[in-house]
Amino acid sequence: MGRRPRVQSETGIYHVILKGLDGRSLFYDGEDRDVFMDKLRRAQEIGGLEVYAYCLMDNHVHLLVKEGEELGISIKRLTVGYVLFHNKKYGRTGHLFQNRYHSEVVEDDRYLLVVTRYIHRNPVKAHLVSDPGEYPYSSYKNYRISFDTGGEYAGVNTQVVRDYFKTFTDFENFTRAVTEDGCLEIVETIKCTDAQLREILSRDGRYAVLLALPVSERNDLIAAAYRKSGASIRQLSRALGIGKHIVERAL
Repeated sequence: MGRRPRVQSETGIYHVILKGLDGRSLFYDGEDRDVFMDKLRRAQEIGGLEVYAYCLMDNHVHLLVKEGEELGISIKRLTVGYVLFHNKKYGRTGHLFQNRYHSEVVEDDRYLLVVTRYIHRNPVKAHLVSDPGEYPYSSYKNYRISFDTGGEYAGVNTQVVRDYFKTFTDFENFTRAVTEDGCLEIVETIKCTDAQLREILSRDGRYAVLLALPVSERNDLIAAAYRKSGASIRQLSRALGIGKHIVERAL
């Protein structure tokens, strides 16, 4: 079976995750991260990629970006350049990243803010730091500086998100809030069984009464489950216990 085509964002904005092959580390020191950021800036300059937020973890990277050229071309430009550096430095050959990056569309302002918070809280969730501001390899510092200066800092377009907050303190409080923002977490565990998918969906009680909900809310929930789980329409139909045609109409 071929790969499912990527969902195209009407806004051109995507949350992207790049993962190390078989969970291997992408970065071993500060130089590695600096070179990766240089390659990212190169993708911005050549392909018109806009970066709204980022976080470099050890074995994966989160990016919130708006495509200029087609997103896949920019991602390839970024990863190929970094792999050449990494392999030469560490005397290795072959792939470094998983062949296919993960992505999800960001279609509205609310989710733009949710993803920004999720990316900046990633090091806290991984228990690397106790506060987002303590982690040196994310765009959180860019926002702190841009609130002070009123402009863009180090290639990160902070204006779009910054417009929703009067002060950095407001942005800081929003980011520190502990929430259930899931974003791409489920996508990272795709190919689950029907039972596993049901268990994931059971965490939101609304799925248990799906058919009793207003059609618009029901469709939004089905679309969210489809987008985040990576399940097929048939599997989602089975896991939700509803007809395949209902899932198709929601999508």
